[in-house]
Amino acid sequence: MKPIVQISLDVTDIAEAVELAELAMRCGVDWLEVGTPLIIAEGMHGVRALRQRFPDTPIVADLKTMDGGWLEAELMAKAGATHVVVMSQAHDETIKCVVKAGKDFGVGVMGDNLASSCMIDGAKRLDQLGCGYIIHHIGYDERNGIAAAGGRMPSPMDQLKDVVDAVSVPVQAVGGLTLEQAIETPKYGAPLVVLGAPLTIDNDRFQAASGDIEGALRMICDQVHGYGDVAIGGAVG
Repeated sequence: MKPIVQISLDVTDIAEAVELAELAMRCGVDWLEVGTPLIIAEGMHGVRALRQRFPDTPIVADLKTMDGGWLEAELMAKAGATHVVVMSQAHDETIKCVVKAGKDFGVGVMGDNLASSCMIDGAKRLDQLGCGYIIHHIGYDERNGIAAAGGRMPSPMDQLKDVVDAVSVPVQAVGGLTLEQAIETPKYGAPLVVLGAPLTIDNDRFQAASGDIEGALRMICDQVHGYGDVAIGGAVG
């Protein structure tokens, strides 16, 4: 699989999201993600606005679905999303409903292992229930809480290779990655490179970060796209 660069639009205003998306697309980003803060603030309107502006670009709706799986996926698919996200902590039936909606509406289903008691088992379960992608995710609150208590801040890099080897579908790593770590994820067999805080989003305010974002994005896209094919997963079926 050719590596893909995805930018997470974790802002709360449609105009700002479109502006950031336009910059990202100029730099070579492949997929746009309607981040959870934008979905909470603007709902389907945010997805529709991005679909109108970028008619041919894959759009991930980061719903973090826990219940009502088929309906939530339907709403976002009809608004223009090409991918939706369901959580590993959801009931089996919810995950199955999202997978069914994905087939019904032609959208990809991404399973997020955030807060799984075992991140590897959470990823395997999502794969076995039919998710077409795995998001290996260490949460914002988890990272900051552990660090504030004096512990070592966890990173998705800690178990990324183990997750990749445990599943049969493409993996992306999310959660506090440095610029260098994000660029490195295809070397671990995770071809979906997600860019977000702190590179493009202010960590505390969910606003676009300052600095030379455009230069950084161009450099990242050039390096990630230069990897060539990435082998997918180690599990069979």
